[in-house]
Amino acid sequence: MFYLYKMTDSKKIEQAVLDQLGFESLNDIQQKTISVFSKKKDLLLLAPTGSGKTLAFLIPLLQLLDSNLNEVQALIIAPTRELALQIEKVFKSLKSQHKVTCCYGGHEMRVERNSLLSTPSLVIGTPGRLIDHLSKGNIDLSHAKLVVLDEFDKSLELGFEDQIRDIFRFLPKSQRHILTSATPMDRLPEFVPQEKIEELNFIGETEKNLLKQKVVYTTVKEKSDTILSLVSGFKGDPCIIFCNHRESVDRLSFFFKDYEFVPSTLHGGMDQAEREINLIKFRMGASNILIATDLASRGLDIPEIKHVVHYQLPKQEDAYIHRNGRTARMNASGVSYLILTQEEYLPRYIEEKPEEITPEANAFLPVIPEYVCLYISAGKGDKISKGDIVGYLTKKGDIKGDAIGQIHIQDKSSYVAIRKDLVDTVLQNVRNEKLKKTNVKIAVAR
Repeated sequence: MFYLYKMTDSKKIEQAVLDQLGFESLNDIQQKTISVFSKKKDLLLLAPTGSGKTLAFLIPLLQLLDSNLNEVQALIIAPTRELALQIEKVFKSLKSQHKVTCCYGGHEMRVERNSLLSTPSLVIGTPGRLIDHLSKGNIDLSHAKLVVLDEFDKSLELGFEDQIRDIFRFLPKSQRHILTSATPMDRLPEFVPQEKIEELNFIGETEKNLLKQKVVYTTVKEKSDTILSLVSGFKGDPCIIFCNHRESVDRLSFFFKDYEFVPSTLHGGMDQAEREINLIKFRMGASNILIATDLASRGLDIPEIKHVVHYQLPKQEDAYIHRNGRTARMNASGVSYLILTQEEYLPRYIEEKPEEITPEANAFLPVIPEYVCLYISAGKGDKISKGDIVGYLTKKGDIKGDAIGQIHIQDKSSYVAIRKDLVDTVLQNVRNEKLKKTNVKIAVAR
């Protein structure tokens, strides 16, 4: 067992990361990022979602951390809680033994404050929550060596520039900077030192040959039927359907459910708990359709999406790029589908004419997901582990381990995928049974 936190040699750290993740080598984006950063330069990394940019900045970050210092040595600022949690997940997967604390809105301040009492080497957070902690003296950034602004274009788009400027007032002048963006940036705010920043631009290079674009023409009256036929043709492969408005998301979701499809939804009008549960269902295969606004276009841990459908086309090219970034990732192929009525035209930002296709008419054949998501009313705060849940379900629920899918554990709750045909059996068998001597509620997640 190696411990990255004890290593000081940059090459050994790089190799240890590869060994831990089971990779043979780093990709081009990661190699060039590490090379530029080793020259003591700041970096603006332009790269699409799914290109491996998180690991690209985490390796240089690890190379800066000193296990002998009991200080916050690095800060990562993310525009959304989903992205912050995803970065934390990747960092923890490296098993560096460096402590990390993730701070974001909707999470209990008390829990974060208690974690910060034992000083982490790395803090990850959203702008508003970081300001809350800094103003209360919960975080000391005076010894920070590096600040990463991940998806900085999204932060500016969401109006976080002033909050990030305030965060920079708590940082020393000598720290290094890495900025990432999925789109070209017309300007950088004045609080970002620009005299020694180098740009690496990988936008468009990784997905051109892997992403296919197809267009389906229909009528306004038949548009919903057309997308049902199209999605039926995916034969259960996960897909994301993008709409421009939350009302469209809800309306389309009800339409799919009327034909016994199992969609999840995601938009800004939903409360955070509902958004999280829907994403968990989609990730673990309890739902194979995610209908969403552009909230789902980046910063979410959603793997292996083969199909992206634009039920409504965005007005801006940036939004179109981000949506398509959910597929054709990490050298995998993917297809972007455009649903256009006869009154609509291809926007100018789509330079190459997509292939025109016609789904089989009225072929509404839902593929019911193999798994159902169960909710358990205990989590990390109750010292519950994935092993505890597997043991509970196999022994008390009387099912085999291969009937259990993904498990997601939160602070106060857990979610587990169970084969659909065994759900009733499990719920009956675990009724009134304790999990680690704790009374728990277990039910189908709604």
